[in-house]
Amino acid sequence: MTNDLARRQFLTTSASLAASGLSPAIFAAESHAKPPGSRIRDTKVISHLSHRYHGWPTLARRKSGQLLLVCSGGRESHVCPFGRVELMRSNNGGQSWTWPQALIDTAIDDRDAGVVETARGSLLVTTFTSLAFEQPTYFAKPDGPGGKARVARWTAARDRVPKAARHKMLGEWIIRSTDEGQSWSSPSRCGVNSPHGPVNLSGGHLLYAGKELYHGEHRIGASVSTDDGVTWKWAGTIPTRPGDDHRQYHELHAVEAANGSIIAHVRNHNPRNAGETLQSESSDGGKTWSMLHEIGVWGLPSHLLRLADGRILMSYGHRRKPFGNQVRISDDHGRSWSAPIGLSEDGAGGDLGYPSTVQLDDGSLVTAWYEKLRTSQFAVLRQARWNLVG
Repeated sequence: MTNDLARRQFLTTSASLAASGLSPAIFAAESHAKPPGSRIRDTKVISHLSHRYHGWPTLARRKSGQLLLVCSGGRESHVCPFGRVELMRSNNGGQSWTWPQALIDTAIDDRDAGVVETARGSLLVTTFTSLAFEQPTYFAKPDGPGGKARVARWTAARDRVPKAARHKMLGEWIIRSTDEGQSWSSPSRCGVNSPHGPVNLSGGHLLYAGKELYHGEHRIGASVSTDDGVTWKWAGTIPTRPGDDHRQYHELHAVEAANGSIIAHVRNHNPRNAGETLQSESSDGGKTWSMLHEIGVWGLPSHLLRLADGRILMSYGHRRKPFGNQVRISDDHGRSWSAPIGLSEDGAGGDLGYPSTVQLDDGSLVTAWYEKLRTSQFAVLRQARWNLVG
């Protein structure tokens, strides 16, 4: 089984995982501080192409106030050969979004996309490529949806380049724009991947908390760029908990807290705390990390945002009842987390999540995620505009 295929297996087995008792450390809400109040202003679908499946979005807010959203679009299903990286923009705080622009569309599956504006004003977009669709578990079947026509379509897509060429396309990729996204560099390898991509550090460097998917030791940890995202160098490895298999850690994200420490969250598939988010901290810019530890949050993967007042907000998908998306707040630089705030609790099932959040100048928040609705054939991009109260 390929590494990214194993990583995705949870999305189709989350219900049975929860029922099997593999997540013993389920924490009661009483073990977390009471969260601040919240007010959801509106929730709506923001993707334009209703005949395509959209997945795993990332939001970013530019210094100009413009919002950027990248995702894997152009798809037929959760795993397929047609994924491409798409970009949408909003110039009015998420009230409306532009038509999607395809940034990367290789001959294999282009998946989870991250985006960030650097301190110098460059735009970086990250993704990883996958051949999981070739596995018998996922490949179109004559007696499945779409029948023989779908099999023929998938076969044609698969065979547009030779097998050896397809395997050369596997990797973790980054593209860069220095003209506000009017033109983009060719994809280059960046060594690690995570769904929401790199983040800015206060010293002007960039930190990319992620995983080696197709090479090396499949480490998890952080790479750092000191040249505005052009090149990346491994900074430090997050240590493996005793008894865990580090290959069962996935989909990291990090944030620099107001006290200068870096908080990283990790999606865990080890039997201990399976389906939970684990946390590690660094006090030296990502060179060394604390041992991973549980924080009492069932749900994943996490996106981290430092708010204007210094608090940290984590957004994550919740793939058991109530299916939806939740956020939690830390007012002590990630040492503890509040009880959950439900942003959406009306999900049809586990094919949803990967929320990310930005804060606007007026203090309000915008969170976007993907979701297979009861009323939609394909997963859509959905958004909530909301406020913390208190």
